[in-house]
Amino acid sequence: MSMLAFCATYAQMMEPVKVESSLEKVAEDKVELVFLMKIDEGWHVYGTEKLENGPTATAVSIERLQGAELVGALKYIGEPVRKFDEVFEMDVEYFEKGVEFRQEVKLTDENYCIEGYLEYSACNNQSCMPPMKSEFSYGEAEESLVGGTDEHSFARGTDEHSLAGGTDEHNGLFLLFLFGLLGGLIALTTPCVWPIIPMTVSFFIKRGGGVRDALIYGLSIIIIYVGLGLIVTGLFGANALNSLATNAVFNVFFFAMLMVFGMSLVGLFEITLPASWTTSVDDKASKTTGFVAIFLMAFTLALVSFSCTGPIIGFLLVELATDGGSVFAPAVGMLGFSIGLALPFSVFAMFPGWLKQMPKSGSWMETVKKVLGVVEIAFSLKFFSVADLAYGWGLLSRRLFFVLWILLFAALGIYLVVQMVKNRKGSPLFYIMHTIVAAASLSLAAYMVPGLWGAPCTMVSAFAPPMEKSAEEKEKIFTDYDEALAFALMVDFSGYGCVNCRKMEAAVFTDSTVADIIYNKYVFVQLFVDDRTPLAETEEVEENGKVRKLRTLGDKWSHLQATRYGANSQPFYVLIDSDGKLLAEPYSYDEDVERFLKWVKGPLNF
Repeated sequence: MSMLAFCATYAQMMEPVKVESSLEKVAEDKVELVFLMKIDEGWHVYGTEKLENGPTATAVSIERLQGAELVGALKYIGEPVRKFDEVFEMDVEYFEKGVEFRQEVKLTDENYCIEGYLEYSACNNQSCMPPMKSEFSYGEAEESLVGGTDEHSFARGTDEHSLAGGTDEHNGLFLLFLFGLLGGLIALTTPCVWPIIPMTVSFFIKRGGGVRDALIYGLSIIIIYVGLGLIVTGLFGANALNSLATNAVFNVFFFAMLMVFGMSLVGLFEITLPASWTTSVDDKASKTTGFVAIFLMAFTLALVSFSCTGPIIGFLLVELATDGGSVFAPAVGMLGFSIGLALPFSVFAMFPGWLKQMPKSGSWMETVKKVLGVVEIAFSLKFFSVADLAYGWGLLSRRLFFVLWILLFAALGIYLVVQMVKNRKGSPLFYIMHTIVAAASLSLAAYMVPGLWGAPCTMVSAFAPPMEKSAEEKEKIFTDYDEALAFALMVDFSGYGCVNCRKMEAAVFTDSTVADIIYNKYVFVQLFVDDRTPLAETEEVEENGKVRKLRTLGDKWSHLQATRYGANSQPFYVLIDSDGKLLAEPYSYDEDVERFLKWVKGPLNF
């Protein structure tokens, strides 16, 4: 009777999130896919930001698109909760109570078809749901266009978390602007730009233009670099940019580009544009007058300084392409960069007396280049790692990654210390900056040394490959339910994006007694319900009276959990015999080691 009573409690299919979708007409040739979510108390749904080794992000997947094209990325209306998650070791954002997601679509034909699904993940303090999919299908023949949304009032104006002004795109674009601004300010300190500032400002003052010419010059720089950002978007398109982060081919390209730029900055060779380009533009500038002449002077600066600014711009565009997620991301990033680059020309023209306070050109600028070069080379390995994991090459292990980063930053720190010894008569600012950067580089290198023996090194975990399991652990873990059925086994229904699954693994599975039992007394099966490995063919199954499409291996395992064990949250553990019969009551999230040991030992009679 106790077993039956327990089954009645655990075998409950939870539905903490209810989604209502519609297609709303916003212009003659534009519609928006609208997804209104009502989230149960205590649960939350993650936002749209895709984080490597993070929780499952909310995203729209299109399976059929005719007579229409997506515009930009999926947006939300509301203010998410943002906090550092100790399990994922990163900042995450999520929504509570309710939220509205919107995807803009441009109609290119009267006869259109839009089919796909919204994928999202929900968690509470004890368990996580597998990635859920809300299917949709719209076409002009279906009377699906709606004008009002009163029926969805639960998500409009009633929830302080979900609809308090602003969107993720606005916040993200502001951060991209700041990122670009920082890049522009850093570019100023390179030997290709810094010496040009006093010469250019003096030229403006002597010709009588002064502040006016400098402002036009600065505006011209902004136009040139923002135009570059718009060209990038025009060539690739917003949706393509948003998908580059997980595209292995592009990640290899980014790795190669950043590696070349980094090696150029550290001095192995120099990347320069053809001299004829600079000469041609300079000649045209000298033969023209007014605004055109000043614009051509700004263009000449862009060409002359390319050997220093090019690697910084390349790094910025790679980050914007893979993390921006907006049609405006490259332009906004370049706006920040160009403002940072143009600012001193205008400021010093307004206050020429400040020119005397500028630090003189010198070896410190070459040091800046080398520091930037090491950083670019280090970050290029992040992109190679993505491709390496996607293709399964196994070329860049976590240990090798740490070895390379340790060598890079240790070498940088030693180089800076040597520079300080050589330049004993340097200014106090020279020593302060060299000391700070050298100490940071050597400290980072030392911090990563334990990572060679398996330490998590959480500060760099977002860039490094995931922690590796030992060969013995891999041999003892099954990932296929059917293969493991020949043995008495423990099945762990887990998820890559399941916070509480990681908590259980850290708090319970690391106990030596627990590990010995689950790995040596049972066949341990770990089934990830968010495994995105596609099935050979999409299957249609019935689940809870509804038709569900199984597209991935994760879909298969979550369907197995729902239909066989009547549960759909993770973590969820079952002990079964070779016939698939339960040997004990299923176990869910509970970090009490003694309680887990009592549960897992029960069928073994000891």
